[in-house]
Amino acid sequence: MSSIYKTEDLAKLILRLTVGGLMLFYGIAKIVNLQTLEFIKNQLTELGMHPVMAYGVYVGEIVAPLLIIIGIYSRFGGLLITINMLFAIALVHMHELLTLNEHGGWQLEVQLFYLVGGLLILLLGSGRYAVKPD
Repeated sequence: MSSIYKTEDLAKLILRLTVGGLMLFYGIAKIVNLQTLEFIKNQLTELGMHPVMAYGVYVGEIVAPLLIIIGIYSRFGGLLITINMLFAIALVHMHELLTLNEHGGWQLEVQLFYLVGGLLILLLGSGRYAVKPD
């Protein structure tokens, strides 16, 4: 067996801890700063969606990261983060789609990181180092 296959589970753990751990900060910020939830409700209402969907941000930014970090239903957590980021881009960041930041990087690189990270966890699974490996 090649050494690359021996490190695959470690790479999945690092991916899970990075994506889940960093996304959790956004969820905690939404708990601490409740005005953010009102902003999301307003954005949803403007698009003709029910404002109760705004509570999904807690699912995508608290529940999903915890599932991913612990390693329980990691693929489902990856799906939730992917959906969460699609909503975030559509509701808040769409006007930044073709813009660069002050350093020359793409304005949506952080959002893309979480979108792709969630998608990778969905596709790859948790690996062996998880409470419930899949």
